[in-house]
Amino acid sequence: MNNPTSGDSTVGSGATMAVLGGLIGSVKEKWNAAGGRDLVSNVSSHIPQGTKDYISQAQSKAFNKDHFRSPTVFFGFGEERPFYFERSPALLVPRLQHNIKFFYLNYMILTAVFFVLTLVVSPSAIIGIVLLGFAWGAVIKSTQGGSVTVKGVTITQKQASIGMSALSAVFLFYLLSHIFWWTLGTSGIFTTAHAVTRDASMHKDEGDKIEMTGDLTINAEEDAAFLNPAEVSPV
Repeated sequence: MNNPTSGDSTVGSGATMAVLGGLIGSVKEKWNAAGGRDLVSNVSSHIPQGTKDYISQAQSKAFNKDHFRSPTVFFGFGEERPFYFERSPALLVPRLQHNIKFFYLNYMILTAVFFVLTLVVSPSAIIGIVLLGFAWGAVIKSTQGGSVTVKGVTITQKQASIGMSALSAVFLFYLLSHIFWWTLGTSGIFTTAHAVTRDASMHKDEGDKIEMTGDLTINAEEDAAFLNPAEVSPV
């Protein structure tokens, strides 16, 4: 017999991922049109392979799609009492710890969605990021030979990258400060309210699942002795 709750959860998860995919696709098209793909390729080619492998492993672990909870689970649809405020600190702290670990990917995606939505409605921020991307492209292109000479001063590629990184941090802080704080504040309020009030105790066992791998070998004699214990004759 099929489980209707499981079916609703799968459909809800698919619909949510489709909406997020469309939103991310729209931003990706604008980024590629501005030359962002070429910029990322140039920067990536200068990153050591060991660093790339470490980043790839961290991303695959943190952004595992199996850790994304469907809207049915996230909002507790179908549960008797999915949200309520726990007054006892002894019970509230474990709830917070579990919800942060269990819904962390949902919280990260929610924060990213708030950030992207705010960024999309802020043309000045998009223009600034595109200009910064072109600046990075110019620096990378001019230092392809390992160094560049400016008015008799030789600047190595490493020095140029460090200086550009510092300028980028200052520029982005100035450009995106209002977006960052609005996003952090809005998502922080929502995620805190959810983590405090969401009772997901029924899902705690999902984090303790153990994947069984390998072949199971059973000794026929031992199996027979276990299934058919010897009868003890009465004294």
